[in-house]
Amino acid sequence: MKMDQVSGLCDYFVVCDASSSVRAKTVAEHVEGELKKKGQVVSHREGVKEGSWIVLDFGDVVCHIFQSEVRHYYNLEKLWGDAPRHILSKA
Repeated sequence: MKMDQVSGLCDYFVVCDASSSVRAKTVAEHVEGELKKKGQVVSHREGVKEGSWIVLDFGDVVCHIFQSEVRHYYNLEKLWGDAPRHILSKA
């Protein structure tokens, strides 16, 4: 979601889900590792130990990785409904 016009928190939210906490942790590790290779270092992370909602803050981009049922419960897409959405892929 492009956030720069609806919030001062960041420019983008990346929102995705995984079927389990193990998979959510794996996605978080992969995202962090790939961005580190490109010189982007996470400034803050939350929820990695639990794995139900992991937040990786890269400054202008904040990545939210949910377990599927937690994503549906919090429904960030509806909460930030004014933000333009760009669906990259559905697996």
